[in-house]
Amino acid sequence: MNMPDIVEITSRERAFDGFFKMDVFTLRFELFRGGMSPEIEREVLIMNQSICCLPYDPVRDEVVLVEQFRTGPFAAGEERPWMLEAPAGFMEAGEDATQTATREVHEEAGCAVTALDYTGPFYTSQGALSERTHVFIGRAETAGVGGIHGVESEGENIRVSVFSFDAAAALMNEGKIRSAFGVVPLLWLSRHRERLRREWHAP
Repeated sequence: MNMPDIVEITSRERAFDGFFKMDVFTLRFELFRGGMSPEIEREVLIMNQSICCLPYDPVRDEVVLVEQFRTGPFAAGEERPWMLEAPAGFMEAGEDATQTATREVHEEAGCAVTALDYTGPFYTSQGALSERTHVFIGRAETAGVGGIHGVESEGENIRVSVFSFDAAAALMNEGKIRSAFGVVPLLWLSRHRERLRREWHAP
């Protein structure tokens, strides 16, 4: 089977340069059947790499989820655009993904992670965003975790809640967790929970 790997860029122009940036690409790409596609124009939101880290207490078998207002679901007409998800955020200059994960969990959830299990990267909306998100499960102690957190100067107002793994999984199965930043790490944890409890020395 032909494995296409050629992309020819005719032009790339910056269409918007704010908190988010948008570039317009004019390009063509190699086809699976061979040859090249017609020239197409696509707008792409240019974003930094990000992380998503689900704090998990292997002893209590509990996870930490955060809830905050999200403008994307609001613009889509979501009836209640406050999303339940794992802590997440953009990587800052000089940080690697593990450092960002540790920082974001502390800022958004007010707890510390002492070990990280890397699930890999994924794209949240590969048709429109350049954002690549590195997903982790973080070992944490959930006792005493909760309240309102976030960086006020960044407009964050984040409610932090602790759920048993079974309760969080039930919310996901009922469609009450709609953010990929909640669903993806919970699905990973559902497959690797017993391994992590062994590795992280839970009883």
